[in-house]
Amino acid sequence: MKYITTVDGKEYQIEVVDEKHVRVGDRLLEVDFESVNGQPVFSVILDGKSYESFISESDEGWQVLMRGKQYQITVEDEREKRLRAAAGGGVAEGGEFNLKAPMPGLVVAIPVAEGQEIKKGQVLIILESMKMQNELKSPKDGIVERIRVKAGESVEQKQALLSVK
Repeated sequence: MKYITTVDGKEYQIEVVDEKHVRVGDRLLEVDFESVNGQPVFSVILDGKSYESFISESDEGWQVLMRGKQYQITVEDEREKRLRAAAGGGVAEGGEFNLKAPMPGLVVAIPVAEGQEIKKGQVLIILESMKMQNELKSPKDGIVERIRVKAGESVEQKQALLSVK
């Protein structure tokens, strides 16, 4: 099955060849992907290189935190993409976006303030988890509507941190 995967606004064609192989564009990659103890933590071996990632579902698709960087990801099969295109649908830039914690952790810093105008990709919160600091970024331009946490506060996975309108 082929999928269209959008990572931070850039599209990739991905085909699941079998349980151990995927094709990204023209590249065939060997993969091993396992959940760690039923948690949202995954061990990923990609062409012999090992990675650990945190994956959580968000209102807009998926949030993947890997190597200290957070990615906003959407995945559609070819049929869904065609149907959405025919209906004139696209990624909604309007409306409110709620940033949720992709994993439990400690809020280290909040480099934005309520009412501040922000740009897509701007760091909204720095969250420390498993001794790594992770920058949680905005998936769109907007205004910080409400900050629900404070620096130094511990948060749970999927806890609402702030909203952008």
